[in-house]
Amino acid sequence: MITWKFPVCLSLVAASCLVARTGVAAETPAAAAQITLDAAQVGAPISKYIYGQFIEHLGRCIYGGIWAEMLQDRKFFYAVNAKESPWQSVGGAEAVTMAREAAFVGDHTPQVALAGEGQPRGLKQDHLALRPGKAYVGRIWLAGTPEAAPVAISLVWGADARERQTVTVKTLGPDFVKFPLRFVCGGKTDDGRLEIVAQGRGSFRVGTVSLMPADNIHGMRADTMALLKQLGAPVYRWPGGNFVSGYNWKDGIGDPDRRPPRKNPAWQGIEPNDFGLDEFMSYCRWLGTDPYITVNSGLGDARNAVEEVEYANGSAATPMGAWRARNGHPQPYGVKFWSIGNEMYGNWQLGHMTQDKYVEKHNQFAEAMRAVDPHLQLVAVGDAGKWSEVMLERCADHMDFISEHFYCQEKPDLAAHVAQIPDAVRRKVEAHRDYRARLASLKGRDIRVAMDEWNYWYGPQVFGELGTRYFLKDALGIAAGLNEMARNSDLVFMANYAQTVNVIGCIKTSKTAAAFETTGLVLELYRHHFGTLPVATTATGGLYAEGAWSADHKSLTVAIVNPSLHPVDVALHVSGTQLAGRGQRWQIAGNDPQAFNDPDQPPNVRIVKDTVKLTGDQVEISACSVTLLQLKVR
Repeated sequence: MITWKFPVCLSLVAASCLVARTGVAAETPAAAAQITLDAAQVGAPISKYIYGQFIEHLGRCIYGGIWAEMLQDRKFFYAVNAKESPWQSVGGAEAVTMAREAAFVGDHTPQVALAGEGQPRGLKQDHLALRPGKAYVGRIWLAGTPEAAPVAISLVWGADARERQTVTVKTLGPDFVKFPLRFVCGGKTDDGRLEIVAQGRGSFRVGTVSLMPADNIHGMRADTMALLKQLGAPVYRWPGGNFVSGYNWKDGIGDPDRRPPRKNPAWQGIEPNDFGLDEFMSYCRWLGTDPYITVNSGLGDARNAVEEVEYANGSAATPMGAWRARNGHPQPYGVKFWSIGNEMYGNWQLGHMTQDKYVEKHNQFAEAMRAVDPHLQLVAVGDAGKWSEVMLERCADHMDFISEHFYCQEKPDLAAHVAQIPDAVRRKVEAHRDYRARLASLKGRDIRVAMDEWNYWYGPQVFGELGTRYFLKDALGIAAGLNEMARNSDLVFMANYAQTVNVIGCIKTSKTAAAFETTGLVLELYRHHFGTLPVATTATGGLYAEGAWSADHKSLTVAIVNPSLHPVDVALHVSGTQLAGRGQRWQIAGNDPQAFNDPDQPPNVRIVKDTVKLTGDQVEISACSVTLLQLKVR
């Protein structure tokens, strides 16, 4: 046995002072806890896919989080001046009407009737966050009578006439033409605007308009993408979620400006269809991650799913593959992971049906999709209990994995709050171990679990629809959940934290900044530094602990969660190997379980790294902490 000592992060006096502010009772120090690791007892390799993520067309996850578009309703789903519209007319309400005949995209197109020199008319959008020296790029589609020109498109950051930059379109015709936009902002404001006006005669129409920071990455926010790269998630599930059951993937293909805007079928707001399958693939390729696509088995049919598989994976000689090639992507994407539907057991799901009918539908989808690409790895809709059991009884030969979802709310007691996540993982795993023991349909099969959605979900919506904030106490629960998944590495193949950005996400954004939530720090830490070969681990004293070898067996990692308001003395017993007496420590800790990070403020919660020298006779684990030790072996 080798033991060592770490500095205390929280004094008992500070802990006692927390009661009034957090509502969590400070506990008295417990007797020394114990963690025992047998490095000779090695479990199944931990799948890298337990560090996956999920993105859905909901709230500000994609639009306002990942996607760099700054303008709201850029395709004019709502009429200019309508209460739902971010667009207002310039020159009076009568200046703009919505033309339905020959609309550029969607149901109608803004048409501006001009009144002559000295009477600018057009439309504008306010509340843009602009920063000095930053470049912004975009495009606008315009048509009109010749006498309506010129049209001035201006980015405005102040009241002075000099606090704007203008792109002038000097000629117009009856057909829509796309014009590029580029501006460099000269000041800082959170209430900038884009103006589109003219002072001629006749009229002009605006098809669509787009504005993004010039540093966007294939249309995606550079700040968000930098954090996602740092996160290093190996797989992303898309596009839903409840959204997928009313989504037609073909709406998101082709010229982005010609893709129809739709009402989001499952959530609030408008779906502009700017981020579709091709953009998702660009996103995954830039991040170096595996794509995982869910097909619509709610209101959708098998033919639509087959065509989606062919678009993604078919050669350019197939009808859908040829369409992909015409859109600039001649080589097949080779998407391996596909889920047939989302939460079809729930009456909240579009297309919900009885399980008997859904079993038939699942099998029909699976056979049709595999006929296009026999190499697909298919994930079936699961829900531990009768639903999962019946799916495994009647669809086992039509799936490779089965999904499970769970969300936890808030509990006032810190330890109880943390315990919810590992307890939920354990219940799901135990159910599937029972199925394996009882169901004849599983004999000789290894159908593992994809924990497709898992997280805490509670609290005010600070970051848009379902944009809840996370705290240090939530980070502890996520870490304890990862420990439980590693402990059951023979059964849990994939886990996709839901969701990634803003919407119950591990990254939060404002209009101009992005930051890791406390939960994002845990996911990053485990992804990059936890081992891959779990070892037999037991813990006492209220701790959550799990040990794992690195892939090369040169170091032993130990992840420890202390869900209490006091430090804990831990006796660490290691057998089956000999430690070298040195290593690294990463820690996420604080004296306030309610500590959080905000994108517009310096971080309150960080990952702190230092070196470890093994001395003394005990380990002192900081209060309210996640500690990851990477210990060299001889």
